[in-house]
Amino acid sequence: MHQPAPSAHPRHRTVEAPAGRLHLVEQGAGPLVLLVHGFPESWYSWRRQLPALAAAGYRAVAFDVRGYGRSSKPAATDAYRMLDLVEDNLALVRALGEESAVIVGHDWGSSIAAVSALLHPEVFRAVGLLSVPYAPPGGPRPTDVFAQMGGDQEFYVSYFQEPGRAEAEMEPDLRGWLAGFYAAMSADTMPAHGEPDPHFVARTGGRLRDRFPCGELPAWLTEDDLDVYAGEFERTGMTGALNRYRNLDRDWEDLARYSGAPIEQPSLFIGGALDASTTWMADAIDAYPTTLPGLASAHILDGCGHWIQQERPEEVNHLLTAWLASLRS
Repeated sequence: MHQPAPSAHPRHRTVEAPAGRLHLVEQGAGPLVLLVHGFPESWYSWRRQLPALAAAGYRAVAFDVRGYGRSSKPAATDAYRMLDLVEDNLALVRALGEESAVIVGHDWGSSIAAVSALLHPEVFRAVGLLSVPYAPPGGPRPTDVFAQMGGDQEFYVSYFQEPGRAEAEMEPDLRGWLAGFYAAMSADTMPAHGEPDPHFVARTGGRLRDRFPCGELPAWLTEDDLDVYAGEFERTGMTGALNRYRNLDRDWEDLARYSGAPIEQPSLFIGGALDASTTWMADAIDAYPTTLPGLASAHILDGCGHWIQQERPEEVNHLLTAWLASLRS
């Protein structure tokens, strides 16, 4: 297979995959590091990591997960199940002419990276998890768990699961909605303790944005950055991204045979101390000696929210490159 020459600058292209096509951005040469974004983001969420990893001697590749950006957006809701996303990752490694990769994910990307490593340790030789801890498959049915959260309020995951419902809130003002969502989970703009939690909505007629902070953007997000994100979703709409939430029960069924399974490969976890993913899933972090026996280190960044590699790029880059270097020794 012909390999494009490595570049000191980011290079955009598309490759064939089960989704149809995947849009990727690559920079640098060396061992492959695959970067998987979360909701509601795109390859652009790794813009600060691509040059740092390239400078450290790696071939860094960030891509748009199916349903996002310039990657294909299958119409069927069940085309966004975890097993299909894992197949996209395998196809991407092959399309890049590689046999193995280190995979690093943030938010939903963390879960996608973890399951990719769990199912295919022969390809994904190490896994880095940002913001969302690894919790092995199994346990109660996810929709039952989320339906019980919040009492007289509805948890955002349940709110996202009904097709068309969240889209009706988001799409009339995508730029404003994204700005509010990013601010609601950023350390410097999130609601103060005691204010209504933006992870929940009123069960009757509620909207997530009713609880978003108004006005100031978080420090990590410029107007130009927001334009990039908004432009992607203005073109694609939100359904492909939201379909990830609409497959949780399918994933639970698909992965039942892996119930309780650990990830044995070398691993790294980085979370934000002010991120609800870190605090709500503290038990999953405590279980790492069992669930991630190859864990090199776990880091909780003080004063950091959910958008960890964008809020604290230098610190995350240092932790990633030090961990990657340890894999080569």
